[in-house]
Amino acid sequence: MGRVSGLVPSRFLTLLAHLVVVITLFWSRDSNIQACLPLRFTPEEYDKQDIHPLPLCRLVAALSVTLGLFAVELAGFLSGVSMFNSTQSLISIGAHCSASVALSFFMFERWECTTYWYIFVFCSALPA
Repeated sequence: MGRVSGLVPSRFLTLLAHLVVVITLFWSRDSNIQACLPLRFTPEEYDKQDIHPLPLCRLVAALSVTLGLFAVELAGFLSGVSMFNSTQSLISIGAHCSASVALSFFMFERWECTTYWYIFVFCSALPA
């Protein structure tokens, strides 16, 4: 039981770290959107890349889906349904820790917007 009790705070902290990075990415998504566009772009192209929901490379849609999955995972965790499941905790810790690191690089290195979907699938959808 000692190992499980150590997993619970670790899981909570990695969930919060990933959530903080996603919220920060919402605020500073401008540089990542510009990385997805050609060197010379119009304001219409910028708005289309930022908020138009149709293609999968739209960053606001991706970040919104991520926040929705956070709500699902936090509800399951805080209600106690998955809090003491050690397998789920290990998957969640690994995925959210990886996501925090990968999204930090995504923000600071100005990776292309489509890269976010790969991070999303392995680090947000899998544990949720």
